Amino acid sequence: MKRCERSRTTRSVVSGRQVLIAQALLVGGLALALLMKELPSVVRELRIVRMTGGLRANRRYP
Repeated sequence: MKRCERSRTTRSVVSGRQVLIAQALLVGGLALALLMKELPSVVRELRIVRMTGGLRANRRYP
């Protein structure tokens, strides 16, 4: 019996796993960029929380 073989076209074949990996890398890169952009403001907020007494100071600062 002769096997039916598909002829490859000039297009490169991309598997589903490669697409998922590319999407994960893209989303991870965007999340890292957002974290790096927001890092100074997060540090500033943490300093403010520490100066006001942290989570224990709920009654002093409404």
